[in-house]
Amino acid sequence: MLRIISLNLNGIRSAWSKNVLPWAAAQQADIICLQELKAQMPDLSPEMHAPDGMQAFYHCAEKKGYSGVGIWSRRPPDRVIEGFDGGEFDSEGRYIRADFGNLSVISLYLPSGSSSPERQEAKFRFLDAFFPQMLALRAEGREIVLCGDWNIAHQEIDLKNWKSNQKNSGFLPEERAWLSKVFDELGWVDVYRRLYPDATGEAYTWWSNRGQAWAKNVGWRIDYQIATPGLAATAQRAEIYKAERFSDHAPLIIDYDFA
Repeated sequence: MLRIISLNLNGIRSAWSKNVLPWAAAQQADIICLQELKAQMPDLSPEMHAPDGMQAFYHCAEKKGYSGVGIWSRRPPDRVIEGFDGGEFDSEGRYIRADFGNLSVISLYLPSGSSSPERQEAKFRFLDAFFPQMLALRAEGREIVLCGDWNIAHQEIDLKNWKSNQKNSGFLPEERAWLSKVFDELGWVDVYRRLYPDATGEAYTWWSNRGQAWAKNVGWRIDYQIATPGLAATAQRAEIYKAERFSDHAPLIIDYDFA
């Protein structure tokens, strides 16, 4: 069994103060993908560099207190790759990949476009740059899973208030169509949806800090594990853990029958 967890931390130091490490250690995960570190390497404690005896790899943003991704793994990877485009988005720390035999695991953090029109334009630039990367990954012939905060709710069942969000970043027609192309044209699989095609409120992974979104479960499903068909077919179960809160996102845990 292979257990993979994806979690947007909304700041690794903040999540640490909310006891994310004891929880993570208790999960006995093989690989944990992290997003939104909001830290640079000198900010990380020795414990963060070797969490519960796991190997830890980070790709931090150049800008302080911003973005950043990481991968923790029980066994040492064969290789680790930081970044994918050598440009604008690599400097933001949005992509890190670890290879284990014929399996590749990628922690991914797509830009959010909600803060300004300029950031939405950056998000569209990312989508344009990343689609060829998704195509190239499929061409490798490996089993691959991209875990992370995609900042896009794909379908109407993926957020509570879909009607009022059709002109908002994260549920724009162009963003949703891009994700549909990833699935329908490139053949990637939304693993949670494969397991639970009709799940609605229990599928949300993020809640705004405004109003009473968490209390009323006014959420969005924007965190995914998106895999090659061979790996996706081995998925046995998935859970979105909500008993404790380490962030404004909930951890997405998926167990694969994959050796």
